[in-house]
Amino acid sequence: MSSKPSTPEWVARLQSTPKRSKNNSNIVDPPGYTPNTTKKGPKDKQPARKLPTTEETDTLKIKKAWEVAIAPAKQLPMSAIGMYMTGNTLQIFSIMMVFMLFKTPITSVIAIQNTFSRFETEGTRDKILLAKIAFILCNMLSLALGIWKVNAMGLLPTTTSDWLMWEPMRTSLEKAVPLLS
Repeated sequence: MSSKPSTPEWVARLQSTPKRSKNNSNIVDPPGYTPNTTKKGPKDKQPARKLPTTEETDTLKIKKAWEVAIAPAKQLPMSAIGMYMTGNTLQIFSIMMVFMLFKTPITSVIAIQNTFSRFETEGTRDKILLAKIAFILCNMLSLALGIWKVNAMGLLPTTTSDWLMWEPMRTSLEKAVPLLS
């Protein structure tokens, strides 16, 4: 006769709920713990939160739009420190930092409608226009930092020696000719 294999004792203990032993009953609950002994019925439910009005929602959207608009200006000090730390020599790190200083503001200004679309409603359209202008100005400050860095690296043609190729040849008024004697 074959009998069913019995399950091991540890499997049976794992599948059953643990019994509370008498020696665990003297352990106090941690501070802040409140046991949930009462079950909440339909009467005990908390009242639903009231929905915000459209004016409150528009005010919140305008505040968030201004946070997004000023975010590029908040990055300027860190970018300036990075530019200072890279030095004025032509290295791959400084070139990549300058490249990012130019790329990020340009792509941000191009995608301005997509950036502010989540904040636009009929009531906020006029007020968000000022935030968009501030966003563009903050990105222009970042571009100005990039131009300053390119100038500090000596890559901007600002001296007359940088434009010698386009200077006309000077014609001499006098020529020194050696005397043949």
